[in-house]
This record gives sequence, structure tokens and C-alpha cells, in this order.
Amino acid sequence: MTPPRTPQIPVVVLAGFLGSGKTTLLNHLLRNRAGTRIGVIVNDFGAIEIDAMTVSGQVGSTVSLGNGCLCCAVDASELDTFLETLTRPSARLDVIVIEASGLAEPQELVRMLLASDNPHILYGGLVEVVDAAEFDRTRQRHPEIDRHLAVADLVVLNKTDRVGEAERERLRAAVAELSGPAAVISAVHGRIDPELLFDPALRPDHEDKVRQLTFEDLLREEEPDGHEGHADHLHASYESVDFTSDIPMDPRRFMQFLDSRPDGLYRIKGFADFGEGDRDHTYALHAVGRFLRFVPRPWARGEQRLTQLVMIGAGIDAAALSAGLAACRADGAGHADAADVERAMWGVLRYVQEQAPEPEVFDAHGTADRREAAAEA
Repeated sequence: MTPPRTPQIPVVVLAGFLGSGKTTLLNHLLRNRAGTRIGVIVNDFGAIEIDAMTVSGQVGSTVSLGNGCLCCAVDASELDTFLETLTRPSARLDVIVIEASGLAEPQELVRMLLASDNPHILYGGLVEVVDAAEFDRTRQRHPEIDRHLAVADLVVLNKTDRVGEAERERLRAAVAELSGPAAVISAVHGRIDPELLFDPALRPDHEDKVRQLTFEDLLREEEPDGHEGHADHLHASYESVDFTSDIPMDPRRFMQFLDSRPDGLYRIKGFADFGEGDRDHTYALHAVGRFLRFVPRPWARGEQRLTQLVMIGAGIDAAALSAGLAACRADGAGHADAADVERAMWGVLRYVQEQAPEPEVFDAHGTADRREAAAEA
């Protein structure tokens, strides 16, 4: 048993210009949530297409989507208030998705999340949805899309069924150049695997055999054009790499690995054992895009001391990642003295945040994250 701690709820920002397919993607997440309780915050009620929200009709309202999922329509100034509401234990939410207005500046929402003093939230990444068929015209009408892509952690090139293979490859290359290290995945009708964004709760909604029909049930019944039959193809757009080691990680090598992680590696999650660097704690690791944080917790009595990591991305070299992590294992020589051990752990400890994340994100060399630079542009 591990010691209980205050759960932190990942907050994912879903952005993209009008018509890119944000709401379609969001509805897909809701109908394929595998028992996960999702809180939805919609910034700009006028653009909402979620059926359940039409019964509300005003900003500041909250509508139950069934099985604990909630949907709120809010003004940006009310974001902190609604995050406070949705992160209360009574809401029992596992993840919060903010659907940004089609004309919103997503970096402002990211900045608000990183600057929030709410100890119950964790930055879950900025997902930018792009309409493949309209990309060039969108750039002409809204050149700021280049800035949006530059701060994205994951780019969903949507509606790829509307372009040919050669055009699809051209668009993918163009988007990848603008988005830098962000993972780029292709999608049709917004269908991406929810595990890209959050871990499924994998729990029943009710213990009763008979329950009320939910919003998720209705969405599944009304699935158009036979989309449900394509669910098995969702994993084709990304890769997942597992790594386990009973040898502690060398903190210096591990931070060098994290600082140089390749383009397309979207999420890293798991626990790291730093051996003599900290005999008393295991370190939970959460990385999304260039954002990184560690949360230490005491080893439980009798707990096996392992490093266990899962890496998720698109276009990544699984063998190279596994080899890179294996090379981060301590070689058994140890450090020269206690001072050297402390210096070796410094790169890790500067990412340890007991409560809310700091407003800025830094890489292992101490330089400001590209997100802040792009946000200032």
C-alpha cells in the first residue's frame, strides 16, 4: 500500500480554430471514456455544439453529462472559480478538459493554468486540432495559428480523409515544422485514443445492474456513419513504450535524457528510483510536452524498489528510447561523496513541486520553456 496523497486532476486544453473539429473530438472522448469521470469547461458558450449543453443557455451554468461527467460554460475570468468547483472531492472527477473558443489564444489559458494556485490541478497539455482540408486557408485568414502550433504539446491533424495521401504528408510536414517537438497525429472525425490524454479509470459507473441512461450511452447509440467500428484503429496513430528497471537511475543521466527527449514524445508517466540519491522516496514523474514535474513520496513498507515508466508519442523510436533509459541506470560505482550525491540530485529536485506548478516551466539547463517565449510573441 502506498501512502494516500491529495489527488491532482490533469487539466487538458483543447484548442483549434472554428470548424477544426474540437467539439467532435470532445464528444468522442466522452463516448469512449472507459469509466473516467470528465469535467468539461467550455470557454465561449456561443460555439458549443454539445447536445447536453443546449438545455442551459447561459454562461456560468453546469450540466451533468451522466456518470459524474460535468460540463460548464464559462468566461475566461471565471476559470479559476470553476476549477475550484470541479476539483472538489465531491465532484469525483478524473480529468478536466477545457474546450477553448475557436478564436481564443490558447497560450493564455495555459499560462493561467501554470500560474494557478489550485493545488488540486496538474497541467495536462495543450492539444491543438487542425483541419487538414482547410489548413492553408486557415493560415491565410488566421496567421496566428503558427503561434498556436508553436505552443502546442500535441497536434491532431483532423479530417485527413478529405485530402489525398501526398497532400496529407505535405500537411503533416508543414504542421510538424511549425509545432517543433510536439507530437503530430492524424485523425478522422476527431477519433483519437483517450489514453493519449488521460489514463482510463476502468471502473463501473454504478454497482447496480439497472441504471439511468446516460449522455455517453446516447452518444454511442447515435454514432454516425459506423464510426464505432473503427475503434480498433485508434492505436495506429501513436506508440507506447514501457520501461522497468530494478537498478536505480542515475539522476544526472536521467535528467540529460529528459532534457533531450525526442520530438514526438508527448507524455511520460511513472515512478523513478534514484537509489542513493534519495533512499527514502520514490519519485512520481509527470511530463507532457516540455512540461516536467516530480512528486516524491515515501517508499511503502515492503514495496519493491523499481523504476517504472510509460512513454507515449507519435513517430518515436521505441528501441532508441528503451536503450536511452537503460543507459541512465546507475553503474554501481556510486558518487564520490555526499556533496556529489546532492549535486547529482539537484537537477531532479528543481522540478519537485509539492503544491501548484510555478507559472514558468524550465528545461534541465535552466532556460525558459518555449511555451513562455511563444506566448510573449
